[in-house]
Amino acid sequence: MSKHILILSTSLRKNSNSDALAESFAKGAREAGNQVEQISLRDKTIGFCKGCLACQKTGRCVIHDDADAIAQKMLHADVLVFATPIYYYEMSGQMKTMLDRANPLFIADYAFRDIYLLTSAAENEDHVDERAVNGLEGWIACFEKARLAGKVFAGGVTEPGEIDGHPALQEAYKMGKNA
Repeated sequence: MSKHILILSTSLRKNSNSDALAESFAKGAREAGNQVEQISLRDKTIGFCKGCLACQKTGRCVIHDDADAIAQKMLHADVLVFATPIYYYEMSGQMKTMLDRANPLFIADYAFRDIYLLTSAAENEDHVDERAVNGLEGWIACFEKARLAGKVFAGGVTEPGEIDGHPALQEAYKMGKNA
């Protein structure tokens, strides 16, 4: 059965290493027969959550920017994939802000069950992505029907394109193929 997979690339840098991971995941998912939609936050306007909680009554955010429309796409996706660079051992600020702005989904009958995290960083130690994983798991914990289904970390990559030939690209491809 074909799934609707939504991939959110959160890097603001063109041709970023995390974008390359997203592309590899998307390629595998498409080859497996899934419908894949990719959204980059690069040119999007995403304001900070005001904490007003109006969305808990209305199901929509009171801020009418790109985050509101993206959250509605998240609502209907079967699978969510987040691709982020690691900044100071954490997810990008754009990703965190988008997760905060997805608060209207908390009360909704969301479709997503499986969530994946794709990360890249200059540092190469195994623990580099732990805080980003923990941050995403905190968000996922609020959605009892969802789970972190997998993660890929590409360490030792800094400049755009430096990820070329990195084993994490093949890992992301295989993960997408099996999503």
